Amino acid sequence: MSIATAVNVLRIAPSQPGSTPGSMSLAGHLREARARLIRCALVLVVAFFVALPFYDQLLSLVLGPYNQAQQLIGEDTVSTAYVAGATGPLMLNLKLCGVAALVAASPYWLWQAWSFIVPGLLAREKRWSKVFAAIAGPLFIAGVALGYYVLPKGLGVLIGFTPAGMENLVEFGDYFSFFSRMLLVFGLAVEIPFFLVLLNLAGVVTGAQLGKHRNIILMSAVVFAAVATPSTDPFSMLMLAIPMMVLFILAEVITRLIDRRRRARALAQVAPWTED
Repeated sequence: MSIATAVNVLRIAPSQPGSTPGSMSLAGHLREARARLIRCALVLVVAFFVALPFYDQLLSLVLGPYNQAQQLIGEDTVSTAYVAGATGPLMLNLKLCGVAALVAASPYWLWQAWSFIVPGLLAREKRWSKVFAAIAGPLFIAGVALGYYVLPKGLGVLIGFTPAGMENLVEFGDYFSFFSRMLLVFGLAVEIPFFLVLLNLAGVVTGAQLGKHRNIILMSAVVFAAVATPSTDPFSMLMLAIPMMVLFILAEVITRLIDRRRRARALAQVAPWTED
């Protein structure tokens, strides 16, 4: 593959003469999706190789919630983590660096996803979209950090069910899968209200619609938290549900303010014609 061909594959803007970004065909949108996916994959690969030298530090970070859970349950329950199989250590290394790359690159792939989903914003709304999109990555990482804080409590509850006189053996591959799901669920969950604001900027959702279905939305947040959290303890569920409900209410307030500004601009444009 030549350099020109590789550049053309990564091209997002339409390459046909006379075409504009707002008038792409179906094939153009498919090419755009391919280009954005390849870009995200390249960034993830780079982040993965950057994470490899920090494997020991990442392993200590992942073991942190498990060690804290052991302190919470005390000496009554004995729990030991182990790695199974000859290929277990290698797979653990690859999975750990892969998840670290996914989290570290979240600002980039979240921006790419949003840019593809809503390409037809007005110039004024695009400026606001860029501001909010800059918040998406840090917000995702904040959700991951919240999941990391909650995880020891959930693990302590689960390991605490070990019957007396028995030892709890934790296969590290299973633990890491549980760890990853927990953190990704928290990270993605706090993004949902944020994307409601972005959809409002695109004219898809209004603040009045969110207010009309507020009770259903808040109840759905509780149900989502109960179903999505890998641990079954109520503490983890509440620690996910409460921030989601607060963010949903904040999203409703922001969308209502945006709608009010839109109406004011519309009235200002109509006023000169009314006076004539």
